[in-house]
Parts: sequence; structure tokens; C-alpha cells
Amino acid sequence: PPRAILAESGEEYPRRRALRPYLVLAPSFLLTIGILIPFFVAIFYSFTDLTLRSPEYEMVGLQNFVDTFTNPDFWHSVGVTLRYAFIATAVEMVLGMCIALLLNHESAFSRFLRLVLIFHLMIAPVIGALIWLLITNPTVGILRIPLGWIGLGDFRWSADPNWALFSLIIIDVWIYTPFVVILVLAGLRSLPKSPYESALIDGGSAWFVYWNLTLPMLAPVLLIALVFRLMTSLQEFAIIFATTKGGPGDRTLGVAVAAYNEA
Repeated sequence: PPRAILAESGEEYPRRRALRPYLVLAPSFLLTIGILIPFFVAIFYSFTDLTLRSPEYEMVGLQNFVDTFTNPDFWHSVGVTLRYAFIATAVEMVLGMCIALLLNHESAFSRFLRLVLIFHLMIAPVIGALIWLLITNPTVGILRIPLGWIGLGDFRWSADPNWALFSLIIIDVWIYTPFVVILVLAGLRSLPKSPYESALIDGGSAWFVYWNLTLPMLAPVLLIALVFRLMTSLQEFAIIFATTKGGPGDRTLGVAVAAYNEA
């Protein structure tokens, strides 16, 4: 009967509605399981003497960790990684904030620059590093021409032990600053207009408005950009491996490349 059908459908709809959140979360849950399984397996194997040469292994306890933390090469790679990550992230945050503030004003030029900045994010880090290797090549690189005007035409960039890390940071800044710009620009566009109108009526200067309105309201966006960039920089592998492979010597040997070499 129609009443029975309506009763069943009425009971079925709340049941389906209750299951909907679990169905939406199911792919994320499966992906999390796929990440956690190798993570815990790696932790288990870290307490063994397993090698790729033999499937047999024995438990060695904390010996692998003792060997790692007492190795001066490990602490050197940690220092390289920290210098790389903090310097690159700081430059990208400051530069990204400044560029986003400039592009926040509507004009044909700002719209063109917003389009151009997206192209950087479409380039794989390895490709970007190889492009910079060609640009900075002292024989055929295009930068040798302007540098030659100031007497630095034979500047060795990543081949120079004193400037290798600096060269890698430049590549990182060139590739990832647009990411910060896009996030900050999106945050600037979402800010409410009424506080700015009140500050304008009260005669607040541009510097006052920036420090007391823009920066505090933009803090959550800046924090997201900072966390994302710092996490990526701390585990950077592609740029370092494609350019220097940790050289010259061990001047740019970060933790990720050192772990790859050890493995």
C-alpha cells in the first residue's frame, strides 16, 4: 500500500543520511591506511638489521638509532637542511607577501602577473632546477652576460662550495614563491572591507592599516603558507639531487639526499 511505501522510504532516508558522512570519509580513510601501513612497517624494520641484499633479519633494538645519532655526517646534513629550509622559507614568505600586496590592486598589469606566476607552479622542481643549471652555466647560460658587465661572468654558482647552498635557495625561491603569493593574495581578497573604510575615515596611514588590520587578519593564511613551505623545504630532495647531488663535497647534502645515498 502507498502508506507502507511512504513509511519505509521515511525510515530509509534518515538511515542513508546518517551513512553519508562515512561514505564521504571512506576514500580518505583508505588513503590514511595506505600511508600508515608502510609507516609502521618502516618503524618496525628500523629496529632490525634488514638490508636489500637479504630477506633475513634480526632484531637489533636501538642500535640503528645510536649509529645514526652518533654519526657526525648525519648532524652535518641536519644543519644543511635547517639552513636551507629556514632561509628559503623566510625569503619566500617576505617576497610572497610583498608581491601579493602589489598584485592586490586591480590593473591589466597585475592581472597579467597573476597569470604568469601560476606557470611556476606548473613546472616540476626537477625541471626548474635543470632550467636554472642552464641559465647559470658559465659557458652558455644567459646570466653570464649581465654578470659579465660587473666582472662576474665566470661565477660558478652551484659548483662553488661557498655559493652552492645559496644557488639552491635561489632555485627554491623562484619555484615556490608563487605558491605563497597565491595563498596570500586569496587571503587579501577575502578580508572584510568595513575595517578599512573605518580606518580611512579616521585618517589612518597605510603603514598603520597594514600593521593593525591587514597583518592580524591575514595571520591564519600566513601561518598556513609558512607551515606548508617549511614542511616542503625540510624534506626537499628534487632540487638538491637534480643540481648538486649533495655536492660540492657535502656542502648541500641535506637529510633527504643523505638518506637516499645511504639507502
